[in-house]
Amino acid sequence: MSEITNEKPTFEVAFEQLQQTVKRLESGELSLEQSLKSFEEGVRLTRICQEHLSAAEQRIDLLTRVSPDGRVETQPFNPNK
Repeated sequence: MSEITNEKPTFEVAFEQLQQTVKRLESGELSLEQSLKSFEEGVRLTRICQEHLSAAEQRIDLLTRVSPDGRVETQPFNPNK
């Protein structure tokens, strides 16, 4: 299981860790306590993935806006958002 830190992993790292967590849970070889800890870790990783996906969706929405008259509206791109 990964170490919990204050730094949020990238989507790719969190998704890989989530896949590994699911495999451990599906193996059926964990004790109840280990299963609960793995489940908690899976929930945490799922939330991180959802945050990354939501941020990406917001960026896509910003980049693909269309004005009421049908013209594409462009916005300056700020990668720190």
